[in-house]
Amino acid sequence: MLEDTGERVVPEKMKAADEMLMEHMARYFFAVEYVYGRVLDIASGTGYGTQLLAKKRKDIVEEVVGVDLEPKAVKYARGTYHHPNAIFMEGDVTDPDLPEKLGTFDCIVSFETIEHIADEERFLANIFALLKPGGTLILSTPFGKGRGKPCGSPFHVHQLTVDEFMELFPEYSSAVFYFQKGPLIEPAVRSNDRHFPLGIAVCRK
Repeated sequence: MLEDTGERVVPEKMKAADEMLMEHMARYFFAVEYVYGRVLDIASGTGYGTQLLAKKRKDIVEEVVGVDLEPKAVKYARGTYHHPNAIFMEGDVTDPDLPEKLGTFDCIVSFETIEHIADEERFLANIFALLKPGGTLILSTPFGKGRGKPCGSPFHVHQLTVDEFMELFPEYSSAVFYFQKGPLIEPAVRSNDRHFPLGIAVCRK
């Protein structure tokens, strides 16, 4: 039995009109247009997104590896969201040996993860090391009061401001930003940032 953390998305236990479910699914459908080759889904949770990427892009995705810190979530993913091109593993996104353990990837998906991580620098360094040259990172996070400041969620270390979020990717050759509200995802326009509670970055190494 999976414990309800208040943030975990379990689609088969949620109503279709649940806004959190729609929001999370929208990000994975957004990512479908970018993924190819070998794909890593960091903090894959119950595994629905990992399976979705593997199914929707089965012709150009070789493998989708879903990695999560919680053993019960990994066990649930293996039993509920099996796909021949999907693998679920336990792993810590701040483990310095993670790149050696997993190898490299053409694409990395990291949705609603960085706000949970105290060691932000190690997390970002691991992501960069795990991504092949020319590879694509799709990363999202909710906006808030900023790094090191308390936020409304007991599950988050903090929530970055829009500026802090957009400054996370100086090592990448390009970074394009989007804003999200519910299932709606639009190109980022700074004059509208107050109306969108989440950001998505698509970065090319």
